[in-house]
Amino acid sequence: MKRFLIILAAGVPLAAAMCLPTGAAAAVATPFTCSSIAVTAPAGTTVESVTAQHREAGTVNVPPVTPLPGADIPGVPAHCAVTVTLTHPGVGDHAKVQIWLPETGWTGRFQALGGSAFAAGDYGAGLAGAIKSGYAAATTDAGVGTYLDTTWALNSAGEVNTALLKNFADRSQHEMTVVAKQVIAKVYGKPASYSYWNGCSTGGRQGYMEAQRHPGDYDGILATAPAINWDEFEVATLWPQVVMNEENTFPAPCELNLFNQAAVKACDPLDGARDGLIGDPSTCDFDPRRLVGRTVECEGKQETITAADAAVVRKIWDGPRTPSGTKLWSGVPIGAGFDLAGTQPDADGNRMGAPFPVPAAWVATWLKRQPSYDLSTITYAEFAKLFKQSQAEYDTITGTDDPDLSAFRRSGGKLLTWHGQADQLIPAQGTVDYRRRVELAMGGARRVDDFYRVFLAPGVSHCAGDTSTGPKPTDALGALTAWVEQGKAPQTLSAAITDSSGKTMRRELCRYPFVSRYTGHGDPADAGSYSCAPVRR
Repeated sequence: MKRFLIILAAGVPLAAAMCLPTGAAAAVATPFTCSSIAVTAPAGTTVESVTAQHREAGTVNVPPVTPLPGADIPGVPAHCAVTVTLTHPGVGDHAKVQIWLPETGWTGRFQALGGSAFAAGDYGAGLAGAIKSGYAAATTDAGVGTYLDTTWALNSAGEVNTALLKNFADRSQHEMTVVAKQVIAKVYGKPASYSYWNGCSTGGRQGYMEAQRHPGDYDGILATAPAINWDEFEVATLWPQVVMNEENTFPAPCELNLFNQAAVKACDPLDGARDGLIGDPSTCDFDPRRLVGRTVECEGKQETITAADAAVVRKIWDGPRTPSGTKLWSGVPIGAGFDLAGTQPDADGNRMGAPFPVPAAWVATWLKRQPSYDLSTITYAEFAKLFKQSQAEYDTITGTDDPDLSAFRRSGGKLLTWHGQADQLIPAQGTVDYRRRVELAMGGARRVDDFYRVFLAPGVSHCAGDTSTGPKPTDALGALTAWVEQGKAPQTLSAAITDSSGKTMRRELCRYPFVSRYTGHGDPADAGSYSCAPVRR
């Protein structure tokens, strides 16, 4: 394996690159250094370049990356920013690894940051937040694109670039971990005491992949709303569009909202309290046909809910099926938003579907190999074929659904997941089904609880998005570190949300298979008014 000597970033003088220890860092035997770091290439890779730059304390500017705006992160401590670029010989890829190391106040912990959508890593906000909390932090771009950039997916011959997909799915995260641990040990003069993975969505999937394929990489993995079952749910997420196109019925957003509001109102009391949340969506059997004939004002005009509208909503909630009726995957959870069933007017003012870009890209690019493919032409029969094709071609690469976590358990690792039950992008049922399969494979719920716990959050959307109406976990990473370092296995996760009036609702999220139920007395906004009860299966 090659060893590569670090090169100082252009314009950074040697004096600025050598950072003498102060404060909490003074106990480190070897002086904190931002230069002369030898990096050994992980197996199967070559190191193309290594740079380091000492950055003074201040504000970090995170650039805008479509579709997200940029941001300024204040109060970031002085740190060493190391960039290592790796390539796999013969592939022509360039996977960039970034490691940020706080000059003072390092807690001895390492935190790796996952990505989102088709981005494999973080663009600076997560790194900045981690080093503000005393972690050394790392991420990788895997040599692929940004959130919605999939130009890397196909090669010049129109074939899937399997090597880059492997980078995105698994390979680059492990190699980043190997490199980051080396750099941390060199900079601080000792290895990290504890290593953690932190990611949501794609980042959550990456965490599960680490547990499944590289069980010794991390002591603790926080995997939120994990995009496991990737080959299935990415196709399934397109189901609402297929339904509307096949039924030639495109309910307006305000009509879809009316169905959602009616379902929440009907099923809200099932957990004992009227708090605007469906405590356990699996128990909600609201029939959308109850709204047929109801009128609602949409964009200044009255619309009447039709039987066709109700039939579309019913199919979307039910989820993907084959033409013969065989269930393929979970539908949009009752109580979640209907953005995936988004519609917009065409040039003639007629309403048409507006598919979510991530599943749209997956189907058009990786399955059809035609990025400009017209998704509105997909029939129920074609949808079922695409679903099976995705499973057959990609499950072993990026499915991330292997239930055998025995090696991770033997390594002493802890896996903590929370998932919003109003997540329309990645339904929580996929995570629940995976957890059940792990139980079957590894000796039952009690044995699995020793190292892997799942918490469900009523009313919370994807990655605690702004559309959430339920309390969001306030310190899941803190709960994980307490489990790893002190042996305190979390029974609940503290969660809270503050509404526009300034009122805060608090809950203790129950670990699966328990759900929160109102005790019958006390303020419904107070966590103490609820207890955890077994889920009704």
